Amino acid sequence: MQRILRLSVVLRIVMTLAATLTMALLFVVLFEPGLAYKTQGPVPASDTRDFLNVLGSALEQAPLQPGQSTVFAQGAQFYNAELAQIRSARSVIDLEAFIFHDTPVGRRFLAALTERAKAGIRVRVVVDAVGSLPTPDHFFDGLRAAGGQVAWYQPFRWYTLKRWNNRTHRELLIIDGHTAFVGGAGIGSAWDTGDAPLPPWRDVMVQVDGATARGLQSVFAQSWLESHGEILIDSEIASNVPVADLPLVQLARLPVDTPVAMTVGSTPTGGRSTRARVLFQLMVGAARKDLLIASPYFVPDLSMRQALLAAAARGVRVRIITNGVHNNHPIARLASRRHYGELIAGGIAIHEYQPGMTHTKVMLVDGLWSVIGSTNFDNRSFGLNNEVNLAQRDVTLAHQLELVIGSYLGQSHTVSLEDWSRRSLAERVLASIGIALERQE
Repeated sequence: MQRILRLSVVLRIVMTLAATLTMALLFVVLFEPGLAYKTQGPVPASDTRDFLNVLGSALEQAPLQPGQSTVFAQGAQFYNAELAQIRSARSVIDLEAFIFHDTPVGRRFLAALTERAKAGIRVRVVVDAVGSLPTPDHFFDGLRAAGGQVAWYQPFRWYTLKRWNNRTHRELLIIDGHTAFVGGAGIGSAWDTGDAPLPPWRDVMVQVDGATARGLQSVFAQSWLESHGEILIDSEIASNVPVADLPLVQLARLPVDTPVAMTVGSTPTGGRSTRARVLFQLMVGAARKDLLIASPYFVPDLSMRQALLAAAARGVRVRIITNGVHNNHPIARLASRRHYGELIAGGIAIHEYQPGMTHTKVMLVDGLWSVIGSTNFDNRSFGLNNEVNLAQRDVTLAHQLELVIGSYLGQSHTVSLEDWSRRSLAERVLASIGIALERQE
């Protein structure tokens, strides 16, 4: 009997320790302070060679000479363009998606990929196990039977539990290593048919050619290695890519009006830093005239809020476009609105899109630099997810994107301090509770 009592006491102690450890780990996950991103001095202006040097060094990226860039601003447009490129593929198709759902548009993509695989084209697909949770694995059986390869990123296994919060949030399509699409749109009904009576989500994808596409394929190669275990060495792609790199040592001779691009893949390091966050922090710091940010989930942490306020204080016109009441993550909106007051008081204009949901992720700096990709303006994108962005210095691309984002402004409500101060008690209470989840948004 005494032995049983001793075992019972030991068991209670073990259970108490386990519960305590679990709570401690949960506390760390929810409340771990973010990195205090800052720079030693002012960031060089966006239109200088010094800024290119700083950006290239901080991101460990050499500028590329971009090929043609084409902006698609509606789901029907970019889906048709992507499907046309898939059907024209001659060697390799690489697709990475956070969202690839079994929907009418998903089945259109699957049929096109399967047809190309049957024709002998190498088809490689990486799908995130959480973002595409509703999609059964057998959805891809026909593609596999045709010779295509499909890998799930971070599937639910005992050995992935320590990395369960790290997802690939990238949306990439690369054709023959020479043409690529980058942006924020997955493959699902939200961008296709919408959810009546609301229209389809607003989003932007950009088609790029040449060296920029090759750079984006290098980002895909990382996810393919992590999910499939294969290092990509496709000789047929490498032989078709023009030598268009502009090494940093040549920047001293590079005219400041020459278009350049960087393809920035982002994965959290062991120390929690990410290239995506470095990119966004430096872009905000480099702005001297105008900063236009479109993000569906706008939840900047303290150091990013300080950077935005500093930009406004030095005379930069800072405009934010995010979602209004039509937001598929209500907690993110509550967390976002909690910080509106200090930003508006600091001279930052915040516009909430009204007709439906905008999923667009674009940042424009001084009418010169464009950043477009999968990164939201929140901690999940900045600190937890694998992301991809195209950063391009090109007034033509910046102008095209500003026309698109500018059209959102005409359909948005500008939030005033008076509006914000009249928030309901329920919103204030829920926003306070949502602080616990803010770093997971």
